[in-house]
Order: sequence, then C-alpha cells, then structure tokens
Amino acid sequence: MKYLRDARAFIVYLDGREITKELVILYKRMLIEKGYAVSSVNSMLAGVNRLLSFFGWYDCRVKAVRVQRQIFCGEDKELTKAEYIRLLNAAKKKKKDRLELILQTICGTGIRVSELRFITVEAVKTGTAEVQCKGKRRTVFLVKALQKKLLRYAREKRIAAGPVFVTRGGRPVSRTNIWREMKALCAEAGVTPGKVFPHALRHLFARTFYGLEKDIARLADLLGHSSINTTRIYIISTGTEPRERMENMRLVL
Repeated sequence: MKYLRDARAFIVYLDGREITKELVILYKRMLIEKGYAVSSVNSMLAGVNRLLSFFGWYDCRVKAVRVQRQIFCGEDKELTKAEYIRLLNAAKKKKKDRLELILQTICGTGIRVSELRFITVEAVKTGTAEVQCKGKRRTVFLVKALQKKLLRYAREKRIAAGPVFVTRGGRPVSRTNIWREMKALCAEAGVTPGKVFPHALRHLFARTFYGLEKDIARLADLLGHSSINTTRIYIISTGTEPRERMENMRLVL
C-alpha cells in the first residue's frame, strides 16, 4: 500500500529523531532537491501528513507543493484530429464497424464512454439523448450525419429499440472492451498507444468545439461539468499554436 511505503520512508529519514515541524519541512525540501516530480512529492507528503494526523500531531503537518495550473500539454499526450481519422480508417479496414461508429459517437458528442448506453434508437430518432451521470442530467445533441449513421447501423444489426451499442447477448458494450479494441488499432493507424483511450476523444471534442466557439461556459454544459475549471483541463493544447502566434507578432526586431 502506497501510504505505508511513504510512511516507512519518512520514518527511515527520521532515524530515531523526535518529530518536529522543522524536521518535516526539511524532509519536504529533501524530496524536492532529489528531483522528484511535484506530483510525487505531494503524494509522499500526503502519506506523511496522514501518519501525523493518526498520532494527533496536527501541528507538524506541512502543505503540499504549490503547482501552477498547467496551460499546455505535451504533444505525446494530445490526440489530434488527423490521428483520430487514421483510427477510424484503421477500424474500417479491420471491418470493425461497431468500433468505428463508437469512436465517431464519442468524438461527435463529447459524451463519456460510460454514457454510451444512453444513445438509444429512440434518442437517435429525435436527435437528442437525455444523459444521466453523477447525479446530473443533461441533453446531448446528435448531429444529422451521426443520426444517419446510427440509424443505418441499427437497421443493419436489427436493433429496434434500446441502446444502439450492444454485445451479441444484448448487453451494453463495456468500457474495457472498447478500450481494448481501440488499443488494437494503434499499430495499423500509426498512433502512439499512450494517446489512444476513450476519454481522449472527449478531449478532442472539447478542443475542437472551443476552437470554433471560444465559449467555455457552453462547452462546460455540453460536457456536463459543474465547474469551468474542470473544462479548462479539457481544452489544454500543445504550445505550438501560441508559439506560432507569438512568432507572427514580430515584436522582437
């Protein structure tokens, strides 16, 4: 258990010394100077603070290392539209018609993979799906092109009602199966496996919508977020675009 490992590491550091606030601060400084990632340092400090709380030494606890909000993400983490299209083509080549349509449904609506069960034949016919997740209810819009594809697929698979994406036994397709099938496309599509997972499609939807509308409040509603701060994480992009804009400013003569 990680908490126990972190607690033991702190006890080894103490080497029999009496616990003081100053000593805990020195331990925090040592972790930083050793070059641990900030997230790792904060995780280890959380274990130490938990140990201190257990013994009632609340005054000895220390604050986590403050982290500036991330404004860019690495290119190795961001699934691009071109890569998304290559995944669709790979699915088509492998004759994975259900998977291909699942990818387009998630990316075309911004829904979570767990919300696919709300994409029913009845919802597709109306062009809107009522999604319920985390105690909240929201309306998801289905564009006409997606409606046509989903209705055609339902007819071909003889699905007259209920969820569109089901197994042979009639049960909704599981998140694990979708994740596994997506990973199997990577080699054919030439996309790094680390970029390929269902939630990456939701992020691509968010970045594309924001790029067109620049309306983060409306995007938050579409994604079902209670806080805009959560939505900000979804629209983080690589630094390529702002770097190009800065180059075009021509302020360095």
